Amino acid sequence: MAFPNRAGGLSGLLDAEVRYPVSRASMAMTNALKNRYGDAVLGIVYYGSCFRSGTEKNGILDIFVIVDDYREVYLKNTLALVNKLLPPNVFYYELDFEGETLRTKYAIISLDQFEQRCSSKCFHTFFWARFAQPCALTYVRDENVRTRLVASLRRAIETFVARVLPLLPPRFDAETLWHAGLSASYRTELRPESPGASARFFDSSADRYGDVTKMVLAERSDIELRDDEPSKTEFVANIPSTQRWLARQAWRLRRPQGKLINLLRIMKAAFTFDGGVDYVLWKIERHSGIKVEATPMLRRHPLLTCWPTVWRLYRAGAFR
Repeated sequence: MAFPNRAGGLSGLLDAEVRYPVSRASMAMTNALKNRYGDAVLGIVYYGSCFRSGTEKNGILDIFVIVDDYREVYLKNTLALVNKLLPPNVFYYELDFEGETLRTKYAIISLDQFEQRCSSKCFHTFFWARFAQPCALTYVRDENVRTRLVASLRRAIETFVARVLPLLPPRFDAETLWHAGLSASYRTELRPESPGASARFFDSSADRYGDVTKMVLAERSDIELRDDEPSKTEFVANIPSTQRWLARQAWRLRRPQGKLINLLRIMKAAFTFDGGVDYVLWKIERHSGIKVEATPMLRRHPLLTCWPTVWRLYRAGAFR
């Protein structure tokens, strides 16, 4: 997907990027979610595989619904509490659109928590690795919200780059940085896809990733830009060995921490929407080819009966 490049540095590029035209189907889903949650919605972020491909048929739209206050979203205080303690809450929704069924897996998070988790204040990769990648704002309440969300996306990119740099060789290019960073972030989650799948993300928007890399690294005094070859920009990093060692230890810690957080989110998802157990198993089968049938007992009591299924899937290689 080609993205517009505008003047105004990184913030200008991102502001243009989030205004990129999206499909009519994704706008229909945006309007449906906005109507569902009313005035509580501050913004809607569209990202993920359907966004990158520009098609929603046979896929599931990945959407974040940014809200002001969880108490305005939920009738049950429990849902508001778990959303605050372990954001985001994830839900599944279907919409009839032009004779077809659109499906979305959407997440709800407050603007304050979204801002914090896209920044260097957040240790784990879940937010800043996702939103360092291209996305679109399909709805914003006002320009103040847009400005805050664009600033969050900028911080996500800056955090991603800063935390990946110490993992790289002293001389590298943008492709090396993003391949290494996305692969490392995959390893911190219970993802059915292999870490190598992250290479497709860079290849789909190589110019964009090259532009944002130059903009971020131009602001760092420990990075030198090398344009020895007209068709290729490389960077030389002067990062102390101690800092590199500490960064590698941090990434090692992110792996067990992230997998535990993912497991808790998966368990929570089984309760937050109808058909949650079937959705989780379908998602795993879609990406890994490993099929597990949901028993009536698993559907009725997912928290108590899921552990044998989780162990079988782990042993079979569904989670890498």
